[in-house]
Amino acid sequence: MHQSSHSPRNTVLVIVIICLISSVLHADPPVELGAINWSRDFDQALATGKSENKPILILFQEVPGCATCRNYGNDVLSHPLIRDAAENLFVPVAVFNNIEGKDRKVLNSFNEPTWNNPVVRIVDSNRKALAERVNGDYSAAGLVDAMVTALKAAKKNVPPYLALLHNELSAHKSGVVEQATFAMHCFWEGEIQFGKLDGVIATQAGWLAGEEVVDVWFDTRRINFKTVLDQAKKVRCARRVFARSQQQKKQAMPVVGDAIRMTDQAAKPDKEPKYYLGKSTYRFVPMTPAQACRVNAALRDANLDPDDYLSPSQRQLHAVVLKHPKANWPVAFNTDNLIAAMKKATDLAKKSAA
Repeated sequence: MHQSSHSPRNTVLVIVIICLISSVLHADPPVELGAINWSRDFDQALATGKSENKPILILFQEVPGCATCRNYGNDVLSHPLIRDAAENLFVPVAVFNNIEGKDRKVLNSFNEPTWNNPVVRIVDSNRKALAERVNGDYSAAGLVDAMVTALKAAKKNVPPYLALLHNELSAHKSGVVEQATFAMHCFWEGEIQFGKLDGVIATQAGWLAGEEVVDVWFDTRRINFKTVLDQAKKVRCARRVFARSQQQKKQAMPVVGDAIRMTDQAAKPDKEPKYYLGKSTYRFVPMTPAQACRVNAALRDANLDPDDYLSPSQRQLHAVVLKHPKANWPVAFNTDNLIAAMKKATDLAKKSAA
């Protein structure tokens, strides 16, 4: 004999689920939404997008959700630069895919499944898609790529901080990052010169075989080894090339002659990386490696402004640093965990400004 769907056992189960969902919905904020300040009114988001001429960033999310949903919130949706982009360049709105009411109506209007993993759509105020639906890609690279695509489709400028993040994440995700190593008279100057190059996503000053060197990591889709080498030679930063492949050796020979050494040995990092950045107040601002390259270079170039490479929240943090120089600010530009470092610095900034 089958159990009735209206049995006390099923009724209790439904009540428990409803209570669980209700408690999470009233949490501030649900972990599945990350650090972004999402609107929960889709119609109002469309109206705001129209009045402010901004694309609408829609997150279809399961709340409460599975590990995939929680991880997406904790990682991708809590990334400081992604948050800045979402809140300043778009109108972010969250639609829960596991509840009834207005959320379900919006979900159905986009033919989105219920109780699904995170999905992102970016549309204009007329609901026209500006980028492909992000589905099954739970990486920061996937979301940032959609953001940049949407901004370009809407004929909006992509700010440098977002463009750098896009290039950096995309290069690593696509596996197109190449390393080159050059010896020179001063690795601090070398980091300045390489840090200016479009396509360079990271640099590291260090020591190799008793020489001052700079390791350069670059996106081969944007700049190739020969171009990096030619620029290094032009600014006297290629006294010797430590070739990382036979192809690099072959390309370097016509440029530096026999000043080439094949090696797979890692350089020993210098104790004062990004020297000029490390001596400035910008050292207290958490950054991505690509941002650190550009800021370090901008500090030695009168024609460049370091702030141009920072996101709104990074600029605001630096302004607080300047206003409260005696606070115990931690050096944070070379962090391995941007989310944690930015939270720590922001908490200190709030405390200092109180």
